[in-house]
Amino acid sequence: MTDSFLWIGLTNVVQPINIAAIVMGTLIGMFVGAMPGLSATMAIALLLPLTFSFEPATGLAMLASLYLSAMYGGSIAAILLRTPGTPAAAATVIDGYPMAQAGKAGKALGYSLTASLIGGIVSSIVLLTVAPMLGRLVLNFGPVEIFAIAVLGITIIGSLSQGSAVLGLMSGALGLLISMIGMDPTTGTPRFTFGNLNLFGGVEFTVALIGLFSIPQAIRLMMGGDTQTSSRISNVRDRMLPTAIEFVKMLPNSIRSAGIGVATGLIPGTGGDTASWFAYNEAKRFSRNKAAFGTGHPAGIVAPEAANNSVVGGALIPTISLGIPGSSSTAVLMGGLMVHGILPGPTLMTDHGDVTYTLLWAVLFANVALFAVGMLFTRACVSVTKIPNRVVGPVIVVLSIIGAYALNNSIFEIWLMLGFGLFGFVLDACKIPTPPLVIGLILGPVLDTSLEQSLLIGQGNWMIFLQSPISAVLLAIAFLSILQATPLFSWLGGLRRRSAGASESEVDSRKTHG
Repeated sequence: MTDSFLWIGLTNVVQPINIAAIVMGTLIGMFVGAMPGLSATMAIALLLPLTFSFEPATGLAMLASLYLSAMYGGSIAAILLRTPGTPAAAATVIDGYPMAQAGKAGKALGYSLTASLIGGIVSSIVLLTVAPMLGRLVLNFGPVEIFAIAVLGITIIGSLSQGSAVLGLMSGALGLLISMIGMDPTTGTPRFTFGNLNLFGGVEFTVALIGLFSIPQAIRLMMGGDTQTSSRISNVRDRMLPTAIEFVKMLPNSIRSAGIGVATGLIPGTGGDTASWFAYNEAKRFSRNKAAFGTGHPAGIVAPEAANNSVVGGALIPTISLGIPGSSSTAVLMGGLMVHGILPGPTLMTDHGDVTYTLLWAVLFANVALFAVGMLFTRACVSVTKIPNRVVGPVIVVLSIIGAYALNNSIFEIWLMLGFGLFGFVLDACKIPTPPLVIGLILGPVLDTSLEQSLLIGQGNWMIFLQSPISAVLLAIAFLSILQATPLFSWLGGLRRRSAGASESEVDSRKTHG
């Protein structure tokens, strides 16, 4: 039965109306992703009413391709303007923008596009072949395991700190504190709200991200004049796609990062932003040239871009198999299924196998459309760098204000976004890294909720985190990661190297005198 649905889905997806829907969704997604402040979730929610008149398979194919292409589109603004178009592109800024400043904007965008294609294809293959098995695996993850994953994610902060590790940890702690604002998820007690009703729901992560990344860059552009623009104009004609040798070099990193993205997407509540930071951290860990990260290193672009596109396939697995949205975007997609009278859950692949497998094939075809359309759209986007900085700066501010307001139609969130913008500008001036703060904002709510749920399950016994084998292994990896980042570990490593060097010198001396 599954094989028949597989071929029925392939037959459906190659129909002209569905191909047109995929291309249209890809175009819209890239446009939305490239615009600072606009997210894939927002775009899907806005496009959802337009799909009511379509067949379910056609409407879902458009929404899925929009979701996928918005992930790549976010890297365009991240690389060209240091303003991530989507939260998932925040990690791409670290190496993408320096590469663009070095006159290799086309190459940076080419790395992003190629990595997105590889990550998307890997996740599509996983989605089509092992979705049932992976869907059952997710059942093993409860609050205890999710808490362990959040703790492991916190250990990334040390490796993302440029310069002082203490400043990085302080920035991460600030992010965790900010994420605690709002109602306690278990008791309903207000925390750090200062009596302001607008803060009872917490700080909208997208609002904070827009402010932290967009406003400081806009201020720098307006204060710095147009000298930066002229240097970028002369460098936009460089080769975009990687050479065959560069492609072979980036392939292991891309596949590893795609695997991280699929695994992260499988866990409900996580998303492309979390996967991007995980993949960036692992790319840096495996690299022989760790010092090059943050200076325009290709691996720093490839890792987050492959990961955030592969999250799409991973996040769709719990959405389709269990009815549990793997991310906010798949939650809206799940709403699209329900609007068309299709209830996500364990019986979805049997009761509505034709629509389901059409959606799965659409994800694969959307990757091909993304690569083809991206070749044209990306080069057109390079022309953004020809706009004077004093024009780009105010435009970024206006788009950021529109994006912050469009989330919940709230004037308060505009002021909150501007406040985060000024805060981010101060952090940059004080050389305090922003990425650890972002990690704290992302993982704070997950850490908070899963910790309270776990302690309720264990009746206050902290040993519950060691009773689960999955949790125990993850916490052990986190502990080893912390040890690796400590000065003691570095000192012991240096002492070992010096001892080895002294031993070699002694042996050479004996050979010489002998």
